[in-house]
Amino acid sequence: MGTYVVTGSASGIGAATASRLREDGHYVIGVDRTPADVTIDLSTVAGRSAALERIVALAPNGLAGVVPCAGIGGFTDTDPTDVVSLNYFGAVELCAALRPLLVAPAAVVLLSSNSVTCQPGWAREIADLCLAGDEAEARTSAAAHDAVHVYPATKAALAWWARREGVKPEWIGAGIRINAVAPGMVDTAMTQRLRDDALLGQFADAYPSAIGRPGHPEEVAEVIAFLLSERARLVVGATLTVDGGTEAMLFPTGT
Repeated sequence: MGTYVVTGSASGIGAATASRLREDGHYVIGVDRTPADVTIDLSTVAGRSAALERIVALAPNGLAGVVPCAGIGGFTDTDPTDVVSLNYFGAVELCAALRPLLVAPAAVVLLSSNSVTCQPGWAREIADLCLAGDEAEARTSAAAHDAVHVYPATKAALAWWARREGVKPEWIGAGIRINAVAPGMVDTAMTQRLRDDALLGQFADAYPSAIGRPGHPEEVAEVIAFLLSERARLVVGATLTVDGGTEAMLFPTGT
């Protein structure tokens, strides 16, 4: 059995993933802003550094995987710069810092979103600045946009980072696979907050679903558990859409 780091472990997909891994007998180090094994805010450089220090202390024998689920939605009252810092940099900077602790065969699964393909009009330049590793400039650019258009940009950057970094010698060459999942509407506290948003709530259930309902966090966690396992050893640098058919219905011949 291995040791896994799951951020955003206190709720939603993060909590479901942590639970799923524990059911399989793994040791999970939960990271969250609310009480967890490591209670920390990953939206800041200082928070990431402190998280790394605590995780190192809790994983003396190394890690089998990392699942950075911590994130914030693009709600009307959300600071768009926080979306950049937590969703993207809070994920990839921690993953990069934890790479020396990952003991092959190991895996990283990032949390992207089908909003990348299903939501029009998001800010591509923010995704590019994220991939360039320039947090200050990405935050500056985000400040000029509504958070709703920043959220998909961060999720696109996560998927592209998985694709770009996943094939590099320091990752797959060292026996560490990187992939991402792209959920659609999943029944979590975040999506309930979206429904309650005075401006954006009307769009919460606007996208179709082939299965006729939102997903459940546990359903996404099953896919994440698969990607972490050696059963997915041929899957490298990929993003798996897990949205009940929404993207397929909107773009039947591809995006």
